Amino acid sequence: YWGTSEWPADLIREAIAFATAHGLFAPQMEQPQYSLVHRAHVEQELAPLCREHGLGTTIWSPLASGLLTGKYTRGVPEDSRLNTPGYEWLRELLLTRRDELAQGLVRFAALAEEIGAPQSTLAIAWCLLNPQVSTVMLGATKRAQLDENFRALSLSQQLDADAKSRIESCFPLA
Repeated sequence: YWGTSEWPADLIREAIAFATAHGLFAPQMEQPQYSLVHRAHVEQELAPLCREHGLGTTIWSPLASGLLTGKYTRGVPEDSRLNTPGYEWLRELLLTRRDELAQGLVRFAALAEEIGAPQSTLAIAWCLLNPQVSTVMLGATKRAQLDENFRALSLSQQLDADAKSRIESCFPLA
């Protein structure tokens, strides 16, 4: 089996057609970025393709590089990945996005508190609600983060359509 990563749907369709025409194995999965603040590619472009061809997705950055955890609300913590040499580009990008998404981040934090879940757990649980999401790649750097991330499995089973809609309303489709 093989898959693609960050390919446009049209190119994946071409790969499937080529493989089928030549008796080869077609891609079985796509590895896209997907989070509450990066949704359009998966929801609008890949979802129909996945349903049509039975492709799975292994999503990355479900927490938008930590933006959806709330830890960058008041700056960058000393022990953060963003303070690691070589990650200056990510720091600049993330802090720009933080400012751009400030209102949605505040609404999301309030909703997470209302639901009684850490923001990271809620963000990952929301990803798991998408039937096109087969696997969520986690980027935890500490055991406590991993434990918090794993709680998303049970939380996702408790969220209904109304909760999903309320979560999505925090951020425009992007």
